[in-house]
Amino acid sequence: MQGSAYIDRVSEVMHKAWDTQTEVLDQVSGAIADAIERKSNVYVFGCSHAGILAEEVFYRTGGLAILNPIFFPGFALNTRPITMTSQLERLPGIGRILVEEHKLKAGDVLIIHSVSGRNTVPVEMAGEARKKGVFTVAITSLAYSSSVTSRAPNGKRLFEVCDLVVDNCGVPGDAAMKLEGLPEAIGPTSTAVGTALINGIVIEAVEKLIARGIVPPVFMSANLDAGGAHNAKMFEEYADNIFYM
Repeated sequence: MQGSAYIDRVSEVMHKAWDTQTEVLDQVSGAIADAIERKSNVYVFGCSHAGILAEEVFYRTGGLAILNPIFFPGFALNTRPITMTSQLERLPGIGRILVEEHKLKAGDVLIIHSVSGRNTVPVEMAGEARKKGVFTVAITSLAYSSSVTSRAPNGKRLFEVCDLVVDNCGVPGDAAMKLEGLPEAIGPTSTAVGTALINGIVIEAVEKLIARGIVPPVFMSANLDAGGAHNAKMFEEYADNIFYM
Protein backbone atom coordinates (compact mmCIF):
# COMPACT_ATOMS: atom_id res chain seq x y z
CA MET A 1 0.00 0.00 0.00
CA GLN A 2 1.27 3.44 -0.93
CA GLY A 3 0.22 4.97 2.39
CA SER A 4 2.89 2.84 4.05
CA ALA A 5 5.39 3.86 1.38
CA TYR A 6 4.59 7.50 2.17
CA ILE A 7 5.40 6.97 5.85
CA ASP A 8 8.72 5.46 4.81
CA ARG A 9 9.39 8.42 2.50
CA VAL A 10 8.66 10.98 5.21
CA SER A 11 10.94 9.12 7.61
CA GLU A 12 13.67 9.02 4.98
CA VAL A 13 13.42 12.75 4.28
CA MET A 14 13.29 13.53 8.00
CA HIS A 15 16.50 11.64 8.69
CA LYS A 16 18.22 13.13 5.65
CA ALA A 17 17.29 16.67 6.70
CA TRP A 18 18.58 16.15 10.24
CA ASP A 19 21.66 14.07 9.49
CA THR A 20 23.00 16.27 6.69
CA GLN A 21 22.68 19.55 8.61
CA THR A 22 24.03 18.85 12.06
CA GLU A 23 26.16 22.00 12.11
CA VAL A 24 23.37 24.34 10.94
CA LEU A 25 20.84 22.85 13.35
CA ASP A 26 23.34 23.24 16.18
CA GLN A 27 23.74 26.91 15.25
CA VAL A 28 19.98 27.47 15.21
CA SER A 29 19.48 25.85 18.61
CA GLY A 30 22.42 27.87 19.90
CA ALA A 31 20.88 31.11 18.64
CA ILE A 32 17.62 30.28 20.45
CA ALA A 33 19.47 29.39 23.66
CA ASP A 34 21.49 32.61 23.44
CA ALA A 35 18.31 34.66 22.97
CA ILE A 36 16.68 33.04 26.00
CA GLU A 37 19.78 33.58 28.12
CA ARG A 38 19.89 37.31 27.35
CA LYS A 39 16.07 37.61 27.53
CA SER A 40 15.66 38.47 23.86
CA ASN A 41 12.63 37.27 21.91
CA VAL A 42 12.06 34.35 19.53
CA TYR A 43 9.42 34.38 16.79
CA VAL A 44 8.13 31.83 14.26
CA PHE A 45 6.28 32.72 11.06
CA GLY A 46 4.85 31.06 7.98
CA CYS A 47 2.08 31.68 5.45
CA SER A 48 -0.84 29.29 4.99
CA HIS A 49 0.27 25.66 5.56
CA ALA A 50 3.79 26.87 6.33
CA GLY A 51 2.29 28.63 9.35
CA ILE A 52 1.44 25.25 10.89
CA LEU A 53 4.99 25.21 12.30
CA ALA A 54 4.27 28.43 14.19
CA GLU A 55 1.09 26.86 15.58
CA GLU A 56 2.96 23.67 16.49
CA VAL A 57 5.57 25.21 18.77
CA PHE A 58 3.78 27.90 20.77
CA TYR A 59 1.90 27.36 24.04
CA ARG A 60 2.75 23.71 23.67
CA THR A 61 3.22 20.93 26.21
CA GLY A 62 6.93 20.15 26.33
CA GLY A 63 7.69 23.30 24.33
CA LEU A 64 9.46 26.53 25.12
CA ALA A 65 7.19 29.18 26.60
CA ILE A 66 9.00 32.00 24.82
CA LEU A 67 8.34 30.85 21.24
CA ASN A 68 6.04 33.49 19.78
CA PRO A 69 4.00 32.88 16.63
CA ILE A 70 3.45 35.73 14.21
CA PHE A 71 -0.06 35.38 12.80
CA PHE A 72 -1.77 37.46 10.14
CA PRO A 73 -5.49 36.85 9.46
CA GLY A 74 -5.09 36.63 5.71
CA PHE A 75 -2.48 33.87 6.00
CA ALA A 76 -4.42 31.57 8.32
CA LEU A 77 -6.04 28.41 6.99
CA ASN A 78 -9.47 29.63 8.13
CA THR A 79 -9.27 32.47 5.57
CA ARG A 80 -12.15 32.36 3.09
CA PRO A 81 -11.81 32.10 0.23
CA ILE A 82 -8.64 30.16 1.01
CA THR A 83 -7.21 31.11 -2.38
CA MET A 84 -6.79 34.64 -1.00
CA THR A 85 -3.81 33.44 1.07
CA SER A 86 -1.88 32.73 -2.13
CA GLN A 87 -2.51 36.27 -3.36
CA LEU A 88 -1.76 38.04 -0.10
CA GLU A 89 1.63 36.41 0.45
CA ARG A 90 2.78 37.93 -2.84
CA LEU A 91 2.00 41.52 -1.83
CA PRO A 92 4.81 43.96 -0.95
CA GLY A 93 4.54 45.83 2.33
CA ILE A 94 2.92 43.20 4.54
CA GLY A 95 6.24 41.69 5.63
CA ARG A 96 7.53 45.10 6.68
CA ILE A 97 4.34 45.83 8.62
CA LEU A 98 4.52 42.51 10.47
CA VAL A 99 8.11 43.14 11.54
CA GLU A 100 7.33 46.66 12.72
CA GLU A 101 4.04 45.89 14.47
CA HIS A 102 5.52 42.94 16.36
CA LYS A 103 8.38 45.21 17.42
CA LEU A 104 11.19 42.88 16.44
CA LYS A 105 14.51 44.28 17.58
CA ALA A 106 18.24 43.60 17.58
CA GLY A 107 19.11 40.37 19.34
CA ASP A 108 15.78 38.68 18.61
CA VAL A 109 15.50 35.49 16.55
CA LEU A 110 13.00 35.06 13.70
CA ILE A 111 12.36 31.62 12.19
CA ILE A 112 10.54 31.79 8.84
CA HIS A 113 9.06 28.67 7.26
CA SER A 114 8.46 28.84 3.52
CA VAL A 115 8.81 25.71 1.43
CA SER A 116 9.26 27.39 -1.96
CA GLY A 117 10.80 30.50 -0.44
CA ARG A 118 9.77 32.52 -3.48
CA ASN A 119 6.92 34.73 -2.29
CA THR A 120 7.21 38.35 -1.26
CA VAL A 121 6.10 38.33 2.37
CA PRO A 122 8.61 35.82 3.81
CA VAL A 123 11.47 37.35 1.82
CA GLU A 124 10.49 40.88 2.82
CA MET A 125 10.13 39.90 6.47
CA ALA A 126 13.61 38.42 6.54
CA GLY A 127 15.12 41.50 4.93
CA GLU A 128 13.34 43.96 7.20
CA ALA A 129 14.18 41.93 10.30
CA ARG A 130 17.88 41.75 9.42
CA LYS A 131 17.96 45.54 9.00
CA LYS A 132 16.96 45.74 12.66
CA GLY A 133 19.65 43.29 13.78
CA VAL A 134 17.32 40.31 14.13
CA PHE A 135 18.91 36.89 13.58
CA THR A 136 16.94 35.18 10.83
CA VAL A 137 16.51 31.46 10.13
CA ALA A 138 14.87 29.99 7.04
CA ILE A 139 13.24 26.56 6.98
CA THR A 140 12.78 25.83 3.30
CA SER A 141 13.36 23.32 0.51
CA LEU A 142 16.55 24.22 -1.31
CA ALA A 143 15.70 21.92 -4.22
CA TYR A 144 12.28 23.52 -4.61
CA SER A 145 13.40 27.10 -4.09
CA SER A 146 16.38 26.74 -6.43
CA SER A 147 14.06 25.51 -9.18
CA VAL A 148 11.79 28.58 -9.18
CA THR A 149 12.21 32.32 -9.61
CA SER A 150 11.50 34.84 -6.89
CA ARG A 151 8.25 36.76 -6.76
CA ALA A 152 9.72 39.34 -4.37
CA PRO A 153 10.53 42.80 -5.75
CA ASN A 154 14.20 42.37 -4.84
CA GLY A 155 14.44 39.17 -6.89
CA LYS A 156 15.63 37.14 -3.90
CA ARG A 157 14.40 33.86 -2.45
CA LEU A 158 14.23 33.20 1.27
CA PHE A 159 17.40 31.10 1.43
CA GLU A 160 19.29 34.03 -0.12
CA VAL A 161 18.34 36.58 2.56
CA CYS A 162 18.54 34.72 5.91
CA ASP A 163 21.44 34.27 8.31
CA LEU A 164 20.95 30.51 8.51
CA VAL A 165 19.12 28.10 6.22
CA VAL A 166 17.62 24.77 7.27
CA ASP A 167 16.87 22.58 4.25
CA ASN A 168 13.84 20.33 4.74
CA CYS A 169 15.16 18.20 1.84
CA GLY A 170 11.79 18.22 0.13
CA VAL A 171 11.28 17.91 -3.63
CA PRO A 172 10.11 20.71 -5.95
CA GLY A 173 6.37 21.02 -5.45
CA ASP A 174 6.62 19.36 -2.00
CA ALA A 175 4.46 16.34 -2.90
CA ALA A 176 6.76 13.31 -2.87
CA MET A 177 4.73 10.30 -4.08
CA LYS A 178 3.73 9.20 -7.57
CA LEU A 179 0.78 6.84 -8.02
CA GLU A 180 0.09 4.87 -11.15
CA GLY A 181 -2.77 6.45 -13.08
CA LEU A 182 -2.36 9.87 -11.44
CA PRO A 183 -0.27 12.52 -13.24
CA GLU A 184 0.01 14.75 -10.17
CA ALA A 185 2.35 13.96 -7.29
CA ILE A 186 0.73 13.39 -3.90
CA GLY A 187 1.84 13.32 -0.27
CA PRO A 188 3.65 16.52 0.79
CA THR A 189 6.50 16.13 3.29
CA SER A 190 7.14 19.68 4.46
CA THR A 191 4.78 19.79 7.45
CA ALA A 192 5.81 16.47 8.97
CA VAL A 193 9.50 17.08 8.38
CA GLY A 194 9.36 20.74 9.43
CA THR A 195 7.57 19.87 12.65
CA ALA A 196 10.19 17.25 13.49
CA LEU A 197 13.02 19.64 12.69
CA ILE A 198 11.73 22.53 14.77
CA ASN A 199 10.95 20.32 17.75
CA GLY A 200 14.40 18.78 17.47
CA ILE A 201 15.89 22.28 17.44
CA VAL A 202 13.90 23.15 20.57
CA ILE A 203 15.18 20.06 22.37
CA GLU A 204 18.77 20.92 21.54
CA ALA A 205 18.26 24.53 22.66
CA VAL A 206 16.94 23.22 25.99
CA GLU A 207 19.97 20.94 26.30
CA LYS A 208 22.25 23.94 25.81
CA LEU A 209 20.42 25.95 28.47
CA ILE A 210 20.70 23.11 30.98
CA ALA A 211 24.43 22.83 30.25
CA ARG A 212 24.75 26.56 31.05
CA GLY A 213 22.97 26.13 34.37
CA ILE A 214 19.85 27.93 33.15
CA VAL A 215 16.40 26.54 33.95
CA PRO A 216 14.70 26.37 30.54
CA PRO A 217 11.17 27.82 30.27
CA VAL A 218 9.46 24.58 29.25
CA PHE A 219 5.70 24.10 29.58
CA MET A 220 4.10 21.14 31.32
CA SER A 221 0.74 19.81 30.21
CA ALA A 222 -2.06 21.82 31.77
CA ASN A 223 -3.85 18.49 32.21
CA LEU A 224 -1.23 17.24 34.68
CA ASP A 225 -1.98 18.11 38.30
CA ALA A 226 1.14 20.25 38.66
CA GLY A 227 0.88 21.77 35.18
CA GLY A 228 -1.13 24.89 35.98
CA ALA A 229 1.15 26.13 38.74
CA HIS A 230 4.28 25.31 36.75
CA ASN A 231 3.08 27.14 33.65
CA ALA A 232 1.92 30.15 35.66
CA LYS A 233 5.48 30.46 36.95
CA MET A 234 6.80 30.40 33.36
CA PHE A 235 4.35 33.12 32.34
CA GLU A 236 5.41 35.28 35.28
CA GLU A 237 9.16 34.82 34.85
CA TYR A 238 9.13 35.40 31.08
CA ALA A 239 6.27 37.89 30.88
CA ASP A 240 8.43 40.32 28.89
CA ASN A 241 9.18 37.68 26.25
CA ILE A 242 5.70 36.20 25.72
CA PHE A 243 3.36 38.03 23.33
CA TYR A 244 0.57 35.56 22.62
CA MET A 245 -1.41 36.01 25.84
